[in-house]
This record gives sequence, structure tokens and C-alpha cells, in this order.
Amino acid sequence: MVKEHELTISLEEFGLSKYEARAYVTIVTKGTISASEVAYYSELPRTKVYPVLLKLQQKKLAILSKSKPVMCTAIAPEDAFDEIVHEQINKVDAMNTLVSNLKKISEESKKARGAEEKRYFHLHPNYVVKQLRTMVDGAKSSIHIMADSWGLSILAECKEELLSVLRRNIEVRLVVPSQVVGGESFRAIPDGVKIKSSEIIQNCFIFDDTELLLIDSTNGKGAIFTATDILGGNQAKMFGQIWKIAFKIDNLSDMTKARALEVCKIISAINENGLGFVLNSIMSSKNKFVDFMKFLDKNGISLKDRPLEEVLDIVNSTLEITCSGKIQYDSKTNNITLESKVNSGHSLPWAMLVGSYLEQKGQSAKMTYHTDSHKGEMVHLKINS
Repeated sequence: MVKEHELTISLEEFGLSKYEARAYVTIVTKGTISASEVAYYSELPRTKVYPVLLKLQQKKLAILSKSKPVMCTAIAPEDAFDEIVHEQINKVDAMNTLVSNLKKISEESKKARGAEEKRYFHLHPNYVVKQLRTMVDGAKSSIHIMADSWGLSILAECKEELLSVLRRNIEVRLVVPSQVVGGESFRAIPDGVKIKSSEIIQNCFIFDDTELLLIDSTNGKGAIFTATDILGGNQAKMFGQIWKIAFKIDNLSDMTKARALEVCKIISAINENGLGFVLNSIMSSKNKFVDFMKFLDKNGISLKDRPLEEVLDIVNSTLEITCSGKIQYDSKTNNITLESKVNSGHSLPWAMLVGSYLEQKGQSAKMTYHTDSHKGEMVHLKINS
């Protein structure tokens, strides 16, 4: 019954009335039957059945006998609808031709205006992780990622795929904001992924410089683009620029989240405002003393109550991150040495920070600066008891 109902609806789409469709399905199903039987099985009003059958005959869908009672026979569907089907096919062909012509006109118009249509694939939030895993696993040469806390949490779910590409010696670079350093998702990223930190405002995953996945952290939706178009090219260039200025944070992986965040905060504060503070201090202070402890206090970081070993450990981390350097303390000679593989004074702010700490502890230190164009620079602090 359900199937017959569906057939009736379909016939209505071919232009038959509801009664005509019911009657035709009935005589196709029952074979040659009387008009009264058609009315019974089709649930048609008896007063309507004969006019309906006449219309079916006019449409060459049924044959009515001239004898009494009137008997009805359906024309075979393949014969009855052959003409209608061909008519519909011709209409579809005409419509396809029309669409093709309109598309051609549209493309020519865009070319004349210098415009070109590009497409992208939209991803529902439920499928983003699955798609990301597929794209990570399918990488051939490189994966470059800029991710905020949301993007990093999604990437952390692709740990097995990341391990797989790392085993294939595929380069994986990741830039994250300092706020996520030391967190659970951060620690889930496998060793071998090169990580740097910078301010990130989007989630962008670039695969082999050919595919681009963007994820909206506000709703979890994603979109896949080809990285060869303007958008993809700009994103790839943006990643390169951010990677160049971002600072390394590989050595923060073993720290607690609180310590890692503190180190990042100190680096950001000094990189952004340290030089201005130094110049202002030198111009306004008679003894040219730069109180970096005061500077950090203003930025919400207090080191004055920390033991010397802890302060030196923090400075050592900042040197490793900012200039591939290190700090050494010789308790026998009471000397502190800061080394940097980068010239141009990268180690000086950190030497001033240590000197400021010692001043607050009632100890002064004489600073000596050495530089070598091949080996980098070195700052010696001789502590006077």
C-alpha cells in the first residue's frame, strides 16, 4: 500500500491528477477490471470514476471497452510514458545546455573583470579532528602550524599521526602562544616537533605548502583551501615571518606550567619594553643604574624573594630561548658568566637583571662585556662581597 501511494505521488509529478494517478496505479496492479472495481480499489467517488477513466484514455494511458459494464485496461507503462519520458529528457538536456551557457557567460564576465572563482571545503566541527588526522598522516614534506589553545587541543588528538610523520623525517613546525606552554595539550605534542612561541590569533595548518586547513576556535568549524591560491600563499608567508621572529621554547617542555609561563612572560616583557626602560633609567638616574627588578615588578613578576639559584635558572632558560645562550656561576671565584651565540647585545638585558637582583640583596657586581664575531658574546659579572 505504501509503495502504491509513492507511485501515485510520482505520477502526479508527471502531470496526472490525484484521481487519475490512483486509477492508473489500480488498473496496472489489478489488470483488466470494471469501472466500479476501479472506484472501489482506488477509493474514488463512483460519480468521478468514469470521467477519470476517460481522461486516462485521452492521455493514452488506458483503454476502455465499449461494452457494458465498462472494462478498463492499462496501457503498458513503457509504452504509456515513453513519450513523456523523452519529453522530460529533452527538458533536462535543454536545462543543462542553458546552465552551461550561463556558466560560460559568467566565467567570461569574471575574466573580463579580472576575477576568478575559488572553492573551499567546509567542515562540520564533528569532522575537524578526523580530517586533521587524515591530512597530518598524508603529509609528504612539511607541516607548518599556527595554533591557539583550541587548535593545540585538537592537534594533541593527532599524536599518533604526528609520531608517524616524524618517523618519516617530515618537518613539523608549530607556533603557539605562551599561555599554552606547559599545559596538558602542549605536553601531548611529541618530541621532534619544532616549537616556537608568538602571539597567535588563528588556527592555521599548512601541509606540504599545497593544502591549508583553517579552524575557527569560536565554533569549531573548519575549511580546507588549496595553498596555491592567494589566501594559501599569504598564510604560508605569514607563517614564515612569524616563525622567524618567534622564540624557541623547546627547553620549557620539562618545566611546570607555572614556571614555563613565568619565563615566557619575562621574555615578552623585556623584549617589548626592556629597551625603553633601560634608556629611561639611564637618562633619569645619576648613577646610571637600571633596576630591572623594579621593571619586572611593574609587569607582575616578582623575583626579589627568590634564591639566587632559582633566578639564575630562570635567566638560563631565557638565554637558551632568546639567543641559544647559557649562564654559569662559579661559587669559588664568585663570578657569573652569561654567554650568547648571537651578537648585538642579546645577553645584556639578562646580565642587568642578575645585577639588579644582586643589588637588592646588598651585593654589587662589576660587569664586563666581550664580543666575538664568530663565537658570539659574553658578559662577566664579578660579585663584590
